[in-house]
Amino acid sequence: MNRQINMELYASYVYISMYAFFDRDDVALKNFAKFFKNQSHEEREHAEKLMKFQNQRGGRMCDFLETHYLDEQVQAIKKLGDFITNLVRLGAPQNGMAEYLFDKHSLEESS
Repeated sequence: MNRQINMELYASYVYISMYAFFDRDDVALKNFAKFFKNQSHEEREHAEKLMKFQNQRGGRMCDFLETHYLDEQVQAIKKLGDFITNLVRLGAPQNGMAEYLFDKHSLEESS
């Protein structure tokens, strides 16, 4: 369980570094930045929930993971997969306009 908590915190740090990259003036993809900032916050919340539940229940986590955690992870993977598919359809990474259009339309709508 501790390993999963560490992975959630690591993911949060990776997402926050991606937020910082996309928020730079020379990159300026604000919706990408916003998306990764939100993802970082969500991963940190996951870690906090796992720590809280672990402290309450000890090592018996299977029911919690199946009912609260697994479905959310599947939905997040599906959402990211859909984003990647849309980026490829727009011509990314060869087409710089694809990233802009995706940032403007897809990520803005999902925020």
